[in-house]
Order: sequence, then C-alpha cells, then structure tokens
Amino acid sequence: MSGSRSLTVKTELSSTASADTDSLQRWIFAFCATRFDLHQGQLVEECYPPGCLTHDEEREVAYNSFPDSVTQHRNSSGIHDCLFFFRFHRPPESHTGDVYFATVSRYMYGYVFSRQRHDERLKRGVEQKPVVILSQNPYSSVFRPLLQIIGPLYFDIGEKALEHIASYVSTWSTPVPGKLMDLPIGNATLKVSLPPAHCLPMESGVSLEDTSSVAPFLPNNQYIAHGLFHDLDVFGTFKGLLLQLWLLWELSLIGEPILIIAPTPPQCCEAVASLVSLVAPLLCSVDFRPYFTIHDPLFSHLNSLKEGETFPPVILGVTNIFFLKALPNFPHVVSVGSPPKSSRFSSSARSSSTGRLSGRPEGMGLSQHSWKKFSPSSLLGAVKFRRDGPLCLMTEHKEAIWSTYSAITKPDKSILNRFIDAGMSPRAEKSMSVVNNEILRRHFWELTTNFLAPFSPYFRTTTPLEGSSPYVDPPTLPQFDADKLLADLSARSPGKFLLKRMASNWLDLYRRFLKGPNFVPWFQRRRAVAEQEQDRLWRDAKMKSDIQGLISKMSELEIVDSFDSIERHLLREIQQSGRDGFSSMYFQRISNRSFFQIHKGLPFYRKVLD
Repeated sequence: MSGSRSLTVKTELSSTASADTDSLQRWIFAFCATRFDLHQGQLVEECYPPGCLTHDEEREVAYNSFPDSVTQHRNSSGIHDCLFFFRFHRPPESHTGDVYFATVSRYMYGYVFSRQRHDERLKRGVEQKPVVILSQNPYSSVFRPLLQIIGPLYFDIGEKALEHIASYVSTWSTPVPGKLMDLPIGNATLKVSLPPAHCLPMESGVSLEDTSSVAPFLPNNQYIAHGLFHDLDVFGTFKGLLLQLWLLWELSLIGEPILIIAPTPPQCCEAVASLVSLVAPLLCSVDFRPYFTIHDPLFSHLNSLKEGETFPPVILGVTNIFFLKALPNFPHVVSVGSPPKSSRFSSSARSSSTGRLSGRPEGMGLSQHSWKKFSPSSLLGAVKFRRDGPLCLMTEHKEAIWSTYSAITKPDKSILNRFIDAGMSPRAEKSMSVVNNEILRRHFWELTTNFLAPFSPYFRTTTPLEGSSPYVDPPTLPQFDADKLLADLSARSPGKFLLKRMASNWLDLYRRFLKGPNFVPWFQRRRAVAEQEQDRLWRDAKMKSDIQGLISKMSELEIVDSFDSIERHLLREIQQSGRDGFSSMYFQRISNRSFFQIHKGLPFYRKVLD
C-alpha cells in the first residue's frame, strides 16, 4: 500500500459548505491529522467532524498511525509516502461530550497516508505526519484510493482538505454491500466494489436481508470480488511463500494465532488482510490487527501470558522485531516482504532458508531450494536458522514460516503450474501479478466453499407441498449435531475436490474447525439467514394460495384447524408490524382474502363461539 497518485479535486466549494455528519458517518466516522511532539509524543492535531472521538480513541489513532521508527526511510533527501491501515478495539459504549452513540462497532479501522520528509532543521532530522480516515467499515477498496486523493491534498491546502473531502463523501449514497458503486469525489469518480454482506461482521451494520445472497460459486468469466479485502494482492504479498499458502489457509480457517512480521507497515497490513480474505466466503471472526504496536492494550495481555498458556485467536501484523523477544512462545510466526533499500537489512532482502520451516521457494515458488548450491556454510546456516527460530530475524530478514502445525491440505500443483512468470520487467510483473492473484483467489474460494459444503443440509429451506395448506408452522431446520456430522463425513467423505487435495486425516481439520472461533459465528449467521428465507417462502405461499380451492378439499375439522392457524399467524403479523414497522401489504391480503373466506366455511357452532 505504499506510494501515492496525484488526483485533482475541486476545491472551489463554498466556504459555508459543510458535511452532513449523519450522511458522512455512513461511510467515514472521522478524518484526522496527527503529528509527533517532542514533549508529548504522538498527538491528534486535527479532527473532522470536531469532537467526535473520545480521549482513548484519539490516543489509539495517534499511536497506530505512526510507522515504527525502525521502518523509516533514511534517505538524506526527498519525500516518502506510504499507505497502510490499522484496527483497534472500541469500548462497548462511546460517549463524546453530551452525545451518546447507542450503536457503535466494536472495532474501528484507520486508513493512513503517512508522509515522511527529511528536514535537518528538526531535532529528529525528519518530519513525519499521517492523515487518517477512520471508519467502522472495512472498505479498503474505497479508502485506499481515497487516501491517495486526500493525502497529497492535505499537504497542499491543509485542514481545509478534510472539510472538502467530507463534503463530497456526505453526498454519497448509502453503502450497498456486494455492489459496484460510483462515488464522486471532485472531478474524479471512484468505481469500487464493496465486499458482500456475508463476509462483513454484523457490527458493521449489515442486516440479515443483506446477507441472504451467498452464492456458492461464480461463473468462470466473472471477476472475483466476493470477500473482505478482496482488492489486495495475495500473490504479490506471499510470492516468496507460495508453497505454504495452504498451511496458512488452514491456520486461518481454524483460527490459530498468527504473528506476521514485515519490514514496513504496508507489507505487514497487506499480509494480515490477505490471510483474512483467504478464507472467503467464510466469515472471519478472529481478532485481526493489520498494524499492531506495543501501545495496544492487547499487547499487555499477550505479554502477561505464562509459558503453556493459550494465546487467543488473533492475527497480528508487526514491524518491530521487539515482538520476537516479547512474545517468544507465539505458536505461528510468518515473516514476509522486503526491507527498504535504505534499511540496514536491505542486503538480505528476500533471502530465504532451506528446510521445512521456511517454505521459501525459488523464482515463482514452484521448486525447492536447489541442492546444486549446497555447501558446508549453507548447511550451517540452515542449522542456525532452525536453532534460533524467529529470533534470526533480529540480524537478517528472511521470508519464512515457523510453525509446528502439520498441514493437511497439500499445495495444488495444477494451480502452481498456471502461474505466469513475468521475468525481470517490473511493468510485466505487476500485470502478471494481477492474473496470478485471481487464480489464487478463485482456487481458495473453491477450496473454502467445498470445505463448507457438508454443512449445507443445515441451511436447506423448504416450501409447502403443492396442494397442501401453507397455513401451518413451517418445519424447523435440521438440528445441528457435531458428532453426527463427523460420523456422516467419515462414512461418505467430503467429496472428490477435497480428497484430491488433502491427506488421509482430513477429518481432523473438520474437528479443529468445529472447535475454532470461526465456526459458531458463521454457522449462526447462515442459520439465521436460512430461517428468514424459509419464513419469506412460506409468506409468499400464503399470499399466492387458492383458499377457496383448499377449503373445498378440507374436512370440517381441517377447516377449523386452518382457521386457528391463520388466526395465530395474523396475531404474529400484528405484533411484528408494531415492533418492526413491517409492511401491511401481507397483513391486508391475508385478512381480506384468506381469513374471511375460511371463516365462511366454519361450522355454525364455531362461528357462534367466535
């Protein structure tokens, strides 16, 4: 996420023009500019809308928006811009002055445009100032290009840039998950595809109606934009660890704690977000922090864990190698990325080790380290690498994985063989990375979808049989039983797609998934969507039913039972209408047509009782 592009935005807005806060916060909670003060440290210097952040939230923004000092470019001159994002936990209630926000997300996302400029007049020798977009929504496809507009504009015209951009954003229509949207910003238009609702946490404000469209597969000619952070380049991020992507997919699927270390914030945040997106269409319920610092309250908790205590399910992205000493027992450590050329590690950029732990292939990642290059020194280096573990990154950066977990899923050779090698041309490499990234995303989408397929019977809806009365309570969805599911899977296998790609102990992966943090939230949401869909199908059946035809085939007792059933449904609809403001169309049709028609067919003694 490094670099910036120059886009012009009209700044001739009326000086009296201001953003509508409610409309703005459908997309963006606040714009901030932070600075470093020699006496007070990191501070939020400007915030728009004013006063919308609590003191604790301002502190979180200030600490997280500054790249770690070890990642700073040490060029003697010039300007360096970088883009990254972070995520922090919010308290369950948020008070800002006299205003109380009754519904707030548990997490806030901060999208950062950081500019570093060499200035010998300053004591630190460098000026560093971030501009931050704060949102309760993980819309990286929107905020990354928006950062490339607001960042340079802020350094051109100052605080007015925040107000100008806020005015444009407040005119945008309401976000529609899973849709391609045109968002005007000055004389430019952002064409963005929002992630679908089923991949968004419920705290982001999505409804069950939004999540009801969960397509299992996409046509071969359709662009893949179907998950959280789908716009990020998985291939480019993990190009040095391609053979280990299936291991990382499993760790993400079952919710194992993963520590990702990279030389720069853009590299570590892209790696974390790529892992979260790798398990789409599964709802990722693991706490992930794309850029994590020692100032985060979570660090104190992790640092206090005793040896043998279990780490919580988190995916952390860090740049400070101090974490390797502070958290020596982290179960799974991944190092990715290349150090900046000005870094003290630049000479070892993209170096790799031999052996299982690194997983570092050569070239496109299709072959292991060449044994023709074997030498006693390389053997000693490999032994030292294994002995030191992640601490070897203190002196030399390597793209590697340290984990004792044995992957069940095997790397798919057919996918690896489809990758296109662009050679040494940077322009061709960027183009081919797009192609390779789509290949990877489609494959892992299919892999996850096939893995989740055995759960589909628990979400299967039913409709009334033809000729039967819809005025009965619909059958409940099948009751979930983990032991029965595992027994059925063991008897009939999970399907050819998975059997070809997994070891014989594939059932263990399902056992771990059922016990992991991702299963229950995903299952409950899919279950709620299925129940809502079944309720809608039976409503439609009632509205379309031929009451007169049904009555003609009913016995006297069946007519009485149907009348009682309709009466119960009417009372339920009346209650729902008062609670949710439900449309009265259904109520009017069923009362005017169904209720009174079937009332006419009641026996005389029952009409008298009513």
